[in-house]
Amino acid sequence: MAQERPEDRYDWLYGSDGGRGEPAPTRQQPAASRRRGDDLPPPNLPPPGGGRTERGRDRSGGGRRRGKARWVLLLLVAWLVFLVGTPLYAYSTSTKVPFEPEGDRPGEQPGTTFLLVGSDSRAGLSAQEQRELATGGDGGGRGRTDTIMLLHTGAGPSTLVSIPRDSMVQVPGYGTTKINAAYAYGGPALLTQTIEQNTGIRVDDYVEIGFGGLVKVVDALGGVEICPKEAIKDRDSGLNVKAGCQEADGRTALAYSRNRHSYATQDIQRVQSQREVIAGIASKAASPWTVVNPVRYWGVSTGAASAVQIGEGTGPYALLKFALGLRSAMGDGGQSCTVPLADFSVRWDPERSKQLFDLIAADRTGSIGRLCTPDGLPPKS
Repeated sequence: MAQERPEDRYDWLYGSDGGRGEPAPTRQQPAASRRRGDDLPPPNLPPPGGGRTERGRDRSGGGRRRGKARWVLLLLVAWLVFLVGTPLYAYSTSTKVPFEPEGDRPGEQPGTTFLLVGSDSRAGLSAQEQRELATGGDGGGRGRTDTIMLLHTGAGPSTLVSIPRDSMVQVPGYGTTKINAAYAYGGPALLTQTIEQNTGIRVDDYVEIGFGGLVKVVDALGGVEICPKEAIKDRDSGLNVKAGCQEADGRTALAYSRNRHSYATQDIQRVQSQREVIAGIASKAASPWTVVNPVRYWGVSTGAASAVQIGEGTGPYALLKFALGLRSAMGDGGQSCTVPLADFSVRWDPERSKQLFDLIAADRTGSIGRLCTPDGLPPKS
């Protein structure tokens, strides 16, 4: 019996090599199984399944954010184009009329003075609409001016001055007559010439609105606020309102602007009501809700364009200045008044009215002070 060698006791583990000291190939442990970590991917390779690294996900998230930012930017640009393009389009559709008179005129003056006219024209109104608005027929003529206002903007406070339509003045070529007759005789040009010769103020731009136009603008704004001090029911104008502040639609606002028979002072009170309606229009038109509401913004812009006539040469920038000046004049920082009057017969006070006109012509509206009163009469001491 052969003697067992000590190393033979470990043949079960290492196998027999025939005395060469090398493990048998079939019993050798594979190298791969001895290095357990060799079957894992290197740490810098993507995980199984083709997933993205955190950095890849960050890049994708950043791309989505940039995509959203681009959409927001495009929407803002589109909105700005709409805000700017709408009034420009509306301006292109508005009616332009000649208003600058021939002959001698006051020289160039600082600031800008607009002549705002509300005519009793029924143009564009059907017979039924004339009955509903209680305007009556226009008799086929040019019509007269129910509203005459001068708006001055410049270095000082914006100032809006009402000129009662029954004011007796010199109308070139027609002698002394009511100022609103100038429009009937010679249209915007003769009215402008009459204003300039009687005030010494140069008219730079012209804006006119008729009965139907006023109704359209007010309705497009969703109504304006009026605050009659007493209940009024007037058959001639069709006005029927309660006392106190209330929303007025276009029909009511027109009647409120035209009514005079319900007042003891008639034309003096009427011009104050007209400024009240103008203030309501300016406030609503400049409100943020009008700007951010695309339907109202479009309706107001296009409605105003179809409702008004503007002077030839009165450009979009001038109209923007007009709108801002009107709002300012009717606000806390502006001035709104009636031309200084001597008495309730709407005769101009020769001294006080000249002082007011001279200050406007010189663009010194900050010095007007007590010359500017709601009814045109001297302030009570």
